[in-house]
Amino acid sequence: MELQGDERIDYLLAEEDMRIIQSPSVFAFSLDAVLLAKFAYVPLKRGNILDLCTGNGVIPLFLTRRSESAITGVELQDRLYDMAVRNIELNEVAEQVTILKGDLKDMPNQLGHGKYDVVTCNPPYFPTPKEQEHNLNEHLAIARHEIHCTLEDVVWSCSKLVRPGGKVSMVHRPGRFIEIIELFRKYRLEPKRIQFVYPREGKEANMLLIEGARDGKPDVKMLPPLFVYNDANEYTPQLREILYG
Repeated sequence: MELQGDERIDYLLAEEDMRIIQSPSVFAFSLDAVLLAKFAYVPLKRGNILDLCTGNGVIPLFLTRRSESAITGVELQDRLYDMAVRNIELNEVAEQVTILKGDLKDMPNQLGHGKYDVVTCNPPYFPTPKEQEHNLNEHLAIARHEIHCTLEDVVWSCSKLVRPGGKVSMVHRPGRFIEIIELFRKYRLEPKRIQFVYPREGKEANMLLIEGARDGKPDVKMLPPLFVYNDANEYTPQLREILYG
């Protein structure tokens, strides 16, 4: 497998027979992607799964270990799309996973409405600042800030793409929790499961996992909090199980 620039090949956490191409200056997956891949509902065998803002394809790779369903990843950036394609080839899962290059706002017209049982998304977290405040690294700026899509664009696309009764799972920041709830309901995604992630006990939550059902009935479950580190600055048993099994 040919690498570009500062790319490297890492183990995919506990998956000893899986590898992933990453780059510190372009894209390397973080805890939010791991938690979303674990949190999301997925059908075990039959179904269609779509991952928007797929980056280097890390969430589709994780999901191949939880489901035999067809998985499609969508990525806007050329370099990340290329990394994702090579990661699928590297792990020999091309029969199950397809990577598309494109804008998530175009996907309902391109892929069709209501075609997916599950849609996952790890979108940009921050509203677009002034251009002079953008990260100088274009790849990181696009991944972190709403330069090419807003939160409303993301929720609208997810709602159009998922089938009635299907699930949409997203990871985001708690500071936008109310906005997310309002947009979910605006676009007929009824919140069903919510979990807050905390760096450690006594600290404010810094991550939010949320699942909505298209045209679902009101009935939300607040899952137990997830703590990342203990007082010894080590991963909690709960998180170690998620990361390493």
